[in-house]
Amino acid sequence: MKVLPFLSLLPRLPRLPGPRLSTALLGATVLELVVLTGHLAAYPFGLTQERRAPERRAPGLSTGPPTGPPTLPGSPAAERPVVLLHGFIDNRSVFVLLRRALARHGRRHLASLNYSPLTRDLRTAAELLGRHVEEICARTGQREVDIVGHSLGGLIARYYVQRLGGDHGVRTLVTLGTPHGGTAVAPGAGLHPIVRQMRGGSPLIEELRLPAPGCRTRFVSFWSELDQVMVPVGTACVDHPDLDAVNVRVSGIGHLALPVHPAVAAAVREALESQEAREGTAPSSGTSSVA
Repeated sequence: MKVLPFLSLLPRLPRLPGPRLSTALLGATVLELVVLTGHLAAYPFGLTQERRAPERRAPGLSTGPPTGPPTLPGSPAAERPVVLLHGFIDNRSVFVLLRRALARHGRRHLASLNYSPLTRDLRTAAELLGRHVEEICARTGQREVDIVGHSLGGLIARYYVQRLGGDHGVRTLVTLGTPHGGTAVAPGAGLHPIVRQMRGGSPLIEELRLPAPGCRTRFVSFWSELDQVMVPVGTACVDHPDLDAVNVRVSGIGHLALPVHPAVAAAVREALESQEAREGTAPSSGTSSVA
């Protein structure tokens, strides 16, 4: 069987049975390479921490006409800050398109955070996230934030929420391709301690399996059956009896496309806004899907 040249760029792409790759996987692979090319071009612009824009309470921060039902100015969802947290060896530039989509629909307080790739312990990164959340709440006058984390960023946020008491300040945590159960594909796992923590069976992953009674944060986890970084793919689902979690299956895209795909962006926005309608309801768990 011949292997297409560009497939060698993807680490540990599994061999599929049969004489050729499935059309879906081939399309997702091509899209991953397109996203990677665009992200490499944008990467230098996200190396530094973003500048804090002056807080504005009045409406008018939209960057363009809304493409759907907007969040009403002054509503709790519009006022609650959204913290965007990138994955391993990445930076805030990965969220340019998602950030723009959220701003178009009325989100006025958006913060994209960078953490150092030299961080050697996920717990340290989670503590740093906690300090950022406290600062953002103090600056905006809000008691809670929402967090969207891609890959490792989602795991950092989960540790903060579940193990460091962050559930008191995080209303909803959305994760995109996050190894909640640990992944067998971890580039450089023998070299970087924080990546070793993402592997299945690591002490940190086992710590997240411990009881978490009374955790207040709602979890929404997006996972894709074509995510070649999550092995097995189900590891990107939140599976914990004490957590209020919904797992959303995404079709036709891979790991890198999750934070930039417009259908995912629309679903993320809906997940953040739908919490308002859930006020006072009991915790639940389940699954959903995004085409």
